[in-house]
Amino acid sequence: MDESNVIDAYCERVGLGIWDEPLNAVTNLAFVLAGLWVWMRGRGVVPVQVLGAVIVAIGIGSGLWHTLARPWTGAADVLPIVIYVLTYVYFANRYYCGMSVPWSAAGTVGFLPYAAATIPVFNMVPGVGGSAAYMPVPLLIAIYAVLLRKRLPEVARGLGIGVAILMVSLAMRILDEPICDALPIGTHFLWHVLNAIMLGWMAEVLRRHLAGGGRGR
Repeated sequence: MDESNVIDAYCERVGLGIWDEPLNAVTNLAFVLAGLWVWMRGRGVVPVQVLGAVIVAIGIGSGLWHTLARPWTGAADVLPIVIYVLTYVYFANRYYCGMSVPWSAAGTVGFLPYAAATIPVFNMVPGVGGSAAYMPVPLLIAIYAVLLRKRLPEVARGLGIGVAILMVSLAMRILDEPICDALPIGTHFLWHVLNAIMLGWMAEVLRRHLAGGGRGR
């Protein structure tokens, strides 16, 4: 196998082989398990099952990235995450905010210029580095939580919990390289575990809302 284009992007990787990021690779099972849990919990509720399927895809894509570590697997890693974010934004617009289908879709497309405007700002924050691309997500969830706090307090509380989990998860991603000398296994694997929990939780917030009579059942 040609190892000339293997990408070494994480503390744990010390070689060019498929299994040179063992923890980063194996912990992608957390996404698969979370996705299957969401799928089963959301049986009969299509939006929730869609999220469950995407979470499984995130685990597969990330697994390819942390084993093969080729440029194309980087795309396989990122694309399902983008799909999950855009899908959840659509569902949030549709089922939490009560928007029509066209307005929900327009709001989803609006995430793209929002991200384009905020990522450069986060890039200026010392230490954030490559995680700047993810930072617009917890900010947006927090905005939804604030806007929904009076009309849908349970949803707002659930979204707030999601923000808290995601921020700890992002901290693990950010710390991976800075503490590599002290902790050779890195902390990126904790990003996987916590992110899987967060994605599953966000799907559960939607499931509970729909089960309680929210639109879209």
